[in-house]
Amino acid sequence: MTAPVASTAPPPSAASGSFLSKLEIDARMLGMLAALAVIWIGFDLLSGGVFLTPRNLWNLSVQTASVAIMATGMVLVIVTRNIDLSVGAILGVTGMIIGVAQVQWLPAYLGLEHWLTAPLAVVLAMVIGGSIGLFQGWLIAYLGIPSFIVTLGGLLVWRGAAWWVTTGQTVAPMDTRFKAFGGGVEGALGATTTWVIAAVACGLIIIALGFSRRRRLRFGFPVRPGWADAVIAALACGIVLAAATIANAYPLPAGTARRWAEANGLTWPEGGLFIPHGVALPVLIAILVGLVMTFIATRRRFGRYVFAIGGNPEAAELSGINTRWTLMKVFGLMGLLCGISACISTARLNAATNAAGTLDELYVIASAVIGGTSLAGGVGTIAGAMLGALVMQSLQSGMVLLGVDTPLQNIVVGAVLVLAVWVDSLYRRRIK
Repeated sequence: MTAPVASTAPPPSAASGSFLSKLEIDARMLGMLAALAVIWIGFDLLSGGVFLTPRNLWNLSVQTASVAIMATGMVLVIVTRNIDLSVGAILGVTGMIIGVAQVQWLPAYLGLEHWLTAPLAVVLAMVIGGSIGLFQGWLIAYLGIPSFIVTLGGLLVWRGAAWWVTTGQTVAPMDTRFKAFGGGVEGALGATTTWVIAAVACGLIIIALGFSRRRRLRFGFPVRPGWADAVIAALACGIVLAAATIANAYPLPAGTARRWAEANGLTWPEGGLFIPHGVALPVLIAILVGLVMTFIATRRRFGRYVFAIGGNPEAAELSGINTRWTLMKVFGLMGLLCGISACISTARLNAATNAAGTLDELYVIASAVIGGTSLAGGVGTIAGAMLGALVMQSLQSGMVLLGVDTPLQNIVVGAVLVLAVWVDSLYRRRIK
């Protein structure tokens, strides 16, 4: 007798279903991409072709990085049926502290422009943000105070603390090496590095798809048709290469390019030199954070615990999950991500200001909800939240480009948030 062989054929729905079902593409994600395309094309037509230029798209990607990083943490917070209204205030107080550290504290011991200043500032930001998040998580998880109240109080407390650090004074300028975290000329990685990153990314995409297919076959799970994996790989690699092309199509300003040429012993030609910006460092950091957070949420025990708590808190606790400690870690992780975003925001402004992070909580929550994270808990994706951040920033950037007043911008953002929650409720009811 021979043992039965596990079948790897796809189920009937996958074999005879629609094109999208064979590709296993989330319809909501596809809808967000379509909405993003409509927004981009609409603003490009209204702005006379300015919106879809390499310069504007490069700046858009840099502006999105800070909110996208915090949105990845907000997904886990909302999945657990909680909320964090203090993320903008945490960013503000953290940015103010690391600004003072670079201007006053560290130079007193290391001297000005020391190579350790930038890394120490980043570590300090992560420690401060993570500590604040853990403290708020402890109040929520172990004292039983609702997250809405704790983080609303945190919004007021940390915003006030940011003012108290310098009694309202702006701190500038930042360390030269630290400014690379904000993008700009210092944070532009150049054409060669950008193409290397793009090639590595394409290779990793193909390898990941191959390992996923192999793992499914190994355990006898249904798999996509081979052509479907090829289409997904082609689409993903095409997006990566298109992004690299756009980043390399935006040249450095003439004055900066000339100084670079002189510093490297190059002769400045009559027509000038075309030196590409390449991908910006904060964008690369945001992508890496997204990948790490996706790995944590989908491949680690911690991520499974978070979604279990969001799906049914009572059942999760009865199954042996330490729900309090897990919840505290979720808010600690959220605070740590706020610290990373504080570095990007402060470096981008080249100053620490009291207004940093104002209304960021609105954009972060809206990004997560637009990205498919359910306020009822238990459902959400990291990639969706990052795409939601891009949608929100595209709306804001397009309205600024068209000269729309700030109050009207806030009206549009608020309306989009309400619309996203309504669409989410309709989607959940249809599933039921």
